[in-house]
Amino acid sequence: MEGLADDVLRDVLTRAGGYDCCVTEFVRVSATVLPHSAFVRVSPELRRSSRTRAGTPVRIQFLGSDPALLAANAAHLARLHPAGIDLNFGCPTPLINRNRGGAALLDEPELLHRIAAAVRAAVPAAIPVTAKMRLGISDAAKAIDCALALEAGGIQELAVHARTKDDGYRPPARWEWIAAIRQAVRLPVVANGEVWTLADYQNIRAATGCDDVMLGRGAVADPLLARRIRADAPDDAGADWTAVAGMIMDFWTQVQAKVLPAQAPGRLKQWLGLMRRSYAQADELFMALRELRLAHEVTPLLHRHLAAGTR
Repeated sequence: MEGLADDVLRDVLTRAGGYDCCVTEFVRVSATVLPHSAFVRVSPELRRSSRTRAGTPVRIQFLGSDPALLAANAAHLARLHPAGIDLNFGCPTPLINRNRGGAALLDEPELLHRIAAAVRAAVPAAIPVTAKMRLGISDAAKAIDCALALEAGGIQELAVHARTKDDGYRPPARWEWIAAIRQAVRLPVVANGEVWTLADYQNIRAATGCDDVMLGRGAVADPLLARRIRADAPDDAGADWTAVAGMIMDFWTQVQAKVLPAQAPGRLKQWLGLMRRSYAQADELFMALRELRLAHEVTPLLHRHLAAGTR
């Protein structure tokens, strides 16, 4: 979700409703204690009691491998009163993994324990410390060991993405491993992986026994998915397009205020590229915008397409 699930998209999605909390893109902790400005840049919500405009709590996610350095950054961040600190042991990106970050640490349960314990000890008890992990690097042989190590380190909630690092995002997600991890630990486990629809949400809960589910790419592909899950309402992409069109315009307005005019179209196309999975109208809009490079070219075309699609 790096480069996509920033504060703008978090704002748009959480105002649609349905979310208990959300997590930032990761903050890379690698060499020094970062200034407060670095945390606020990733999570401007820190200026609003660590909540989106809709009131949804936002946890700040750390990625790194040095327990002492992660703890020092956590202690510094704690002064800004974040809604929580989340530890990333799930990122499968090769560049991150080559630098000993994300899922690359899943062969070292003892290191995961030291990181969790150091961060937990560094921040006040009122600030939740959570983690997200995958099943392993190439197999799930150490998945339960990693989960137990994080639990022993003091984390209060564990999200499990049901693939290994080497699996990337290729289906299927192995939900049965989430069930095994949930049986092995006493802390709350959040299920994650291949949830694109209300039916997927119902199926992952049944397969894992988890009360809670984390949405990733599914929430981006269908911006109303969390609201639909909360209402237990069937998918109706055609009827929902009017609401989604308003969200797209809101997103476009905010993105233009945040990034350079030459960068804004890429952000919009990135979101529409995933939304094509759920909405035929998004596919049509993506194809119409695909060759445009500047914001002033995009705006009139966007207005025409969205107006036509909602009549």
